[in-house]
Amino acid sequence: MLTRLSIRNIVLIEALDLDFTRGLGVLTGETGAGKSILLDALGLVLGDRAETALVRSGEAKASVTASFEFAQLPQGIADTLDDADIEMEPGEPLIIRRQVKADGGSKAFVNDQSVGVALLRELAASLVELHGQHDDRGLVNPRGHRALLDRYAGSDLAGLERAWHSWAKAEARFAEARDQVEQVAADQELLLAHLAELTTLEPKAGEEARLAETRAMMQKGEKLAGDLEELRHMWEGSDSPLAALRVAARRLDRIGGEHELLAEALAALDRAVIEASEAEEKLETAAQAMIHDPAALDVAETRLFELRAIARKHRCEVDELPDLMRDMRGQLDAIEGGEAQLDALEAAAKEAREAYVAKAEKVHAGRIKAAKKLDKAVAAELAPLKLDAARFLTAVGKLPEERWGANGIDSAEFLIATNPGADYAPLGKIASGGELSRFILALKVALAERGGAATVIFDEIDRGVGGAVASAIGERLSRLADGAQLLAVTHSPQVAARGDQHYLIAKASSGTVTKTSVARLSSSDRKEEIARMLSGAEVTDEARAQANKLLESA
Repeated sequence: MLTRLSIRNIVLIEALDLDFTRGLGVLTGETGAGKSILLDALGLVLGDRAETALVRSGEAKASVTASFEFAQLPQGIADTLDDADIEMEPGEPLIIRRQVKADGGSKAFVNDQSVGVALLRELAASLVELHGQHDDRGLVNPRGHRALLDRYAGSDLAGLERAWHSWAKAEARFAEARDQVEQVAADQELLLAHLAELTTLEPKAGEEARLAETRAMMQKGEKLAGDLEELRHMWEGSDSPLAALRVAARRLDRIGGEHELLAEALAALDRAVIEASEAEEKLETAAQAMIHDPAALDVAETRLFELRAIARKHRCEVDELPDLMRDMRGQLDAIEGGEAQLDALEAAAKEAREAYVAKAEKVHAGRIKAAKKLDKAVAAELAPLKLDAARFLTAVGKLPEERWGANGIDSAEFLIATNPGADYAPLGKIASGGELSRFILALKVALAERGGAATVIFDEIDRGVGGAVASAIGERLSRLADGAQLLAVTHSPQVAARGDQHYLIAKASSGTVTKTSVARLSSSDRKEEIARMLSGAEVTDEARAQANKLLESA
């Protein structure tokens, strides 16, 4: 709850420190005393826009500090602080400070840590709930009606959100896989054609280098063919050098035993015969390798050119063609495998959808049940607030599937009809501000058992009513404040008398300087203020007696 509000240099407020407690706190004062300034100041720490006009004339800056204390930190606040890396010890107050400069710009702090204004707005939803006659937030805004109904119904929104995200992820996986299969399937004919072309060629790793070498050898053989042929004739004839060496070797062998020097010559001649024989074999091998066969050369060249052409077609190297074939076969296999996987993913998405719908239908049924209960509870509050002819309806409807989400398949809106036979209309569309205020109060009372923000503020919700209606409003505000904290800016003495604490907002002028002050009233001062509210400018004894009676009955 809000325990302290410190204001410095906000419009007419020079310096103000207010302490608050549990229960119903009422704020009263004459029209124009500055009640709205107090709410504007509080709005700054809740993330409202920082208007330079709020800075007191002649001052360089203004500031507002609000302190909140909790028996147990609400989960929503704890999660928000955790996301912002702001630590809080158990029992430690949450202190929000906002500074506004006269020349523009503002700063925000949470427990002395600098933060963005967006964080203040996020915290505000769990800290303070403001209701006024013309408030277009809170209970009047239909965007929040479903959340209020869920809180009243105790809907399992966490489970519903998990089911929604599971379905969304399953659908995303299925859609991605389907797109991939469709893309590959669209390329299937082209893949088959490319693979057939490659399979016909059946390229092998290293084949380009071998073909290039063979082609080069054949081309050289064409140039050396004449010379090789002459050498072959020289080597193969009976008068060839090798034949002569062999004849000489045989003759020398016959006489070699006559002298040892001849034996050495024979050994040298034998070596020459061996070397010449090896040379003959090498020449024969070379001649075979470099045989000029135009047909064989054409085959090698054609094969080489085909391999290089298809490699250019696929923008790769010739040696990469075998790997390309394997990749194409893999893609074609993936089409069949992908279709099988696609069936499994589609089944998983369908199952996830069914689980979500089942969960959403359960939440829907709970909302319908809670709506009827809420309608009955609000109806019970209308008669005492002199809204006997009015009717209240929580309209729950199913959304089209394209609008389903983590919060389910329903829309929810609070509708009212103020006159018999009139059609139901949105809560914020009724003409009378006083009626709207009382509807909001009735709805708030009905919703009170499910909790809400730590502090609730009603801004002149009793304007335009008096007598028994004002008394009924005061009684309900007091009931709402039981065990909680509720602040009410009021012009009604019946409401003021119900307060557990009473704050008087006053404006005083000294020369050219005007200041707004706020004071917590004692019992006697409080009776005097309520008497003023009853009688006007001149407080009469009768008004004091009536004030005393109101206080006693409250």
